[in-house]
Amino acid sequence: MNTANKLTMLRVIMIPAFLLVLYSGIPYANYIALAVFVVASLTDLLDGYIARHYNQTTDFGKFMDPLADKCLVIAAMLWFVEIGQMPAWALLIVVVREFAVSGLRMQAANLGHVIAAGWSGKVKTASTMGCICLMLLPIPAVVNVICVAVIVVTTLYSGIEYLVVNRAVVSNMK
Repeated sequence: MNTANKLTMLRVIMIPAFLLVLYSGIPYANYIALAVFVVASLTDLLDGYIARHYNQTTDFGKFMDPLADKCLVIAAMLWFVEIGQMPAWALLIVVVREFAVSGLRMQAANLGHVIAAGWSGKVKTASTMGCICLMLLPIPAVVNVICVAVIVVTTLYSGIEYLVVNRAVVSNMK
């Protein structure tokens, strides 16, 4: 297993660690969970850089890297829903968008096309990760509402953009 794939697997292992810290009830659990989340998020940047820079791109990495990202983000959002910090409908928007984009990519692959990550998807990912970091801190309720709004708006925008830009793939679905 190459270095990029090892970093992806580290991120996968960090997801249950992140949740265990949150559920532990230990003092400063949110701060420890924040540190775990930040390190896990940084492994995503690092493994992508290593994979591209050192030509370590693999089919395993292409599959597992986005899956690890989605699991990390959804784990955090499930926690926020459970503690009443995020409405379930906001999480549903995120999950539906991820399924829709993944389905669109699978359909494109069936047609021999690759759908690269778009600018809005990268903005969505960065803003979501940043908002999750903020939401793990003791922030005022208004900041929490703003974070949820940013996550929902960037998620909707990037999902709609993927569908519009790739409407030819959508129209070829049978």
